[in-house]
Parts: sequence; C-alpha cells; structure tokens
Amino acid sequence: MCHLFPGFTGSVTAALILIIAAVASYSGKKYTNYNIDPKGIPGTFEPILARYIRIAEFIIGLDTGSIVLIVGSSALHGQSGHLPWVYASPLLLLASSVIYGVGFMACLILNDENARHGNKHTATRYALSETFGFSALACFCAGYIFLVVLVTR
Repeated sequence: MCHLFPGFTGSVTAALILIIAAVASYSGKKYTNYNIDPKGIPGTFEPILARYIRIAEFIIGLDTGSIVLIVGSSALHGQSGHLPWVYASPLLLLASSVIYGVGFMACLILNDENARHGNKHTATRYALSETFGFSALACFCAGYIFLVVLVTR
C-alpha cells in the first residue's frame, strides 16, 4: 500500500470538509443580505454571539487538550518521543478543527462589528461564518472517530 506522507488522509479530509461546507453554505443562500439581529432589533445578536463563541471555545479546548494529551503521552510509550505515523491524520483533523474554529470566531466578531457600523450582513459573510463553524465541528467529529478507529483496531 502506498502512503504519500503521514497525515495525508487527515489533510485531504480536512480540505474536503471545508470545501463541502463552503459549497453547502454558499448554495443555500436565497438573499443577498441578511439581518444579523433577530427581528431587526439592534443589539439582539450579542447574546447569540456569546453562545456561539462559547461553543467554539469548548470545541477548541477539547481539540487542543486532546492534541497535547496524545502528543505528550508519546514520551511514555518508549518510541523515543515519537507517535506512530498513523496518528498524524486524526491529529491533523483536530488541528484543522482548531484553525476553522478560530476562523469561525473571527468571522462572527467581524460580522457583528460590521453590522454595528451599519454595513450589510451579506450572504457571503454569512456563508463564510457557516463554513468555518460547520467545518470546525465536522473536523472535530471526524478526528475523534478516526482516533477511536485507530486505537481500537
């Protein structure tokens, strides 16, 4: 069996997840602009923003904690501080989840700031937030599923 490089499957999966999420998010928009505040009442997005940020922080915390725990435990397994190459893909998926999650939070905050300054919440901005958010969640799930499969086989 040919292996291109350790983590190739994880890299490709993370990229495909981002592409699929982008296509789904962009193709699902019917309008050119969206109101970021529920019912058009200014400032009503703020509590929703706080919830979204908390969810993203939670997922990022689980991702980074898992990465540190897995990589840190390699020192205890007597392989001169290196993990077996098969762990590269799930670790790359978890790392991609962190990157996409940070992008999600940045997009949300930027969209909120733009709306507060009177700029329109365009379909592109909305879709970009959804793309990063769902990609972070999907990479998180895929990384853990992949990790469970590797550990239990």
